[in-house]
Amino acid sequence: MIPWLTRDAPFPPPAQALTDPNGLLAASEDISSERVLDAYRHGIFPWYSAGQPVLWWSPDPRMVLIPHEFKRSDSLRKTLRQVSRDSRWEIRIDHAFIEVMQACADSRKDQDGTWITPEIIAAYHGLQRRGFAHSVETWFEGRLCGGLYGVNIGHMFYGESMFARIPDASKIALAHLAGFLHRAECRMIDCQQNTPHLASLGAHEIPRSEFLATLSELTAEPQIVWPTQLNTIDLLNLA
Repeated sequence: MIPWLTRDAPFPPPAQALTDPNGLLAASEDISSERVLDAYRHGIFPWYSAGQPVLWWSPDPRMVLIPHEFKRSDSLRKTLRQVSRDSRWEIRIDHAFIEVMQACADSRKDQDGTWITPEIIAAYHGLQRRGFAHSVETWFEGRLCGGLYGVNIGHMFYGESMFARIPDASKIALAHLAGFLHRAECRMIDCQQNTPHLASLGAHEIPRSEFLATLSELTAEPQIVWPTQLNTIDLLNLA
């Protein structure tokens, strides 16, 4: 059994999470910006489907991406060079936050539901208005064609979801994010769970205990100042 959290109840320690399913820690009826922010500070995230209670997770091990370890295939390197030389491409920050979240939800309509419910969108939009959540957006000829969103606390970034309407559009956004976070001395991107796609981009698993220790250090740092756009040229020297 997992605990049912009332509105003001604190999260249990992540070490109490189940091993099967891996990381399931608690459930609640409500989800709010404050609840989500508190969860991230403790290495916990929400993940559930419409019609379910809000389920809170802290898996062990944890999938993370170190910004300077972001891997680019030869084809992605070529694409990034093209983007850097063509003014029709723009990488914007927070210009279309809700649209990015909705696009991430729409991209999973072929699956059995999506965890990006209207309540999730409202909670993360609240964090975005307060400067804690951000979208990194790939635009081509004035149209949004891909991107990602996540949460930033101190020098820690928690990636949530990506979408692409044209090939590599989400990877372009992630490449820019990795370069920006590397320069901002943000040492870790939380990717939550292991997938072959994330592994191909350089993410790897670490023990939950190591993740939580690093998390505690990085969230105590001053908040990163985000620009409104990112520049590809600075990314080409990344390993």
